[in-house]
Amino acid sequence: MRRRTLTPKVIMIGLFAFFAAFLLYPIWLTVQGGFESQNGGFTLHHIASVFQNPVLRDGFLNAVGIAVGTTVLCIIIALPLATLSARYTFPFKGVFSAMVLVPLILPPFVGAIGLHHLLGKYGAINTMLVDMGLFSEGYDFIGNGGFWAIVFIEALHLYPILYLNATASLANLDPALEEAAENLGASSWQRFRQIILPLIRPGLFAGATIVFIWSFTELGTPLMFDYQTVTPVQIFNGIKEMNTSQQPYALTAVMLFAAIMFYLLGKMVFGGKAYAMYSKASVQSSTEKLSTFRGWLAMAVFATVIGLAILPHISVLFTSLAVEGSWYKSVLPTHWTFDHFEGALSHQLAVGSIRNSLLYSSLAVVMDLFIGILIGYIIVRTKIRGRNLLDAFSMLPLAVPGLVMAFGYVAMTLRWPFGEGDPLEGIIDVLGANPNPMLLLVIAYGVRRLPYIVRSTVAGLEQTSGELEEAAMNLGAGRIRAVRTIIIPLIMANLIAGGLLAFSFAMLEVSDSLILAQRESHYPITKAIYILFERLGDGPYIASAMGVWGMALLAVTLIGASVLMGKKMGAIFRV
Repeated sequence: MRRRTLTPKVIMIGLFAFFAAFLLYPIWLTVQGGFESQNGGFTLHHIASVFQNPVLRDGFLNAVGIAVGTTVLCIIIALPLATLSARYTFPFKGVFSAMVLVPLILPPFVGAIGLHHLLGKYGAINTMLVDMGLFSEGYDFIGNGGFWAIVFIEALHLYPILYLNATASLANLDPALEEAAENLGASSWQRFRQIILPLIRPGLFAGATIVFIWSFTELGTPLMFDYQTVTPVQIFNGIKEMNTSQQPYALTAVMLFAAIMFYLLGKMVFGGKAYAMYSKASVQSSTEKLSTFRGWLAMAVFATVIGLAILPHISVLFTSLAVEGSWYKSVLPTHWTFDHFEGALSHQLAVGSIRNSLLYSSLAVVMDLFIGILIGYIIVRTKIRGRNLLDAFSMLPLAVPGLVMAFGYVAMTLRWPFGEGDPLEGIIDVLGANPNPMLLLVIAYGVRRLPYIVRSTVAGLEQTSGELEEAAMNLGAGRIRAVRTIIIPLIMANLIAGGLLAFSFAMLEVSDSLILAQRESHYPITKAIYILFERLGDGPYIASAMGVWGMALLAVTLIGASVLMGKKMGAIFRV
């Protein structure tokens, strides 16, 4: 019996060591570097310089502005849609409720490619407005309004997160509360403002927090719009100065602390005073069937939002199908071709990046499956002290900005044991003369996507009786053999679902790919898309075709995971 309890404890110690090395240590190096003086002491000079330097200060304010604008726009979009979905019945409601989540299959980083053809001075929208006589000359929304273009595309990508949270919160409301207010003479607006909004505020805050931090630290979209005066891009541009300057460390530390402070401030302002119901719902909530006219209005609202949200997807698809130079001063491309899809599978940079991403993502998933099964088993099947902390560590990558993690991994390569003259020099290297980031990319992808595997494993184990495993062990099978031959086959569907999600999101990872891969031979898909987009000729078109392949991959894996897990799918994303 002692042996049975000893093994999980040893495994848990090893897992804590893993998180300490590849989660906590990179974050610590980032924070330490921001406060470290030239002689190794403590100083606030580097942090203060971020706010004293007008360029860096403007970059920080722009990052905050993008996050605030994106979050507010997401609330404006998501709250009416969630109210219609949760409280009313109208034609094709199921179809629209599913399509409203479509934006999640395309990172805004890729969608920004297509928006150049839509929002540019001679793009499709300006051409249409000029042809209609509304403008005499097109307006360059990208060059003159890059800030708002970034807010627009990020909001259209992230509003489903708020929509899901708001819909879930509205579904849990007790309709008796509203009925009581209505009987007392409260108007619809009064009921919404004084009853519904306070009760769903925790759900809105949870979704708004994710949207705010995501858009605050987003790197890919500003890069694609060449919007340089924003903190994430300034950090990206300062990566090569990490050996000689503390400024990139200070910028990243400021971004991390700001994300934490904004969360705490929001918690105090919006989450400090909670309103609770006595029960989830004393009466079964029912939906009201809208009249024909109002039903069509509801459909129009959904159709408008979905139409705007899939504009980046459509524009990327059209760009990938357009002959070079054929989508200029025209609403649609004038000539079409499938050659760019072939180029996306034959271009030297594209082929190499696909091969790299397949390798990195596959190894990351294997690592995640091994670690995730161990973590899930300890959480569900044991009563070891510290398992809740282990669970929290496994979920932490969802809360820490990806840009901060990627920066911390670069900082790791500059310290012992990977720095200059150290015993493992060259094994993991990002900024050296002969960089070797492969192992670090695999670890980065794995750590960032580990929560999917852990949550899918936990969901499966909670649905599987532990008596089967105990019976096998009573018959003489070791714990490892019992898990391998009984438990894993029973939760295989969950593992496949989590693995599919981890693989597809790792294939389209942005921050780690852009920062850690500095040489063309190591580029993953997203770094290749960025580099191709900046090249003249057919580069942007091949990049668009690669983006379409990425959309197809993510759509297929999300559908596959949903089919395998059904209603348990939501457990994967629960922190």
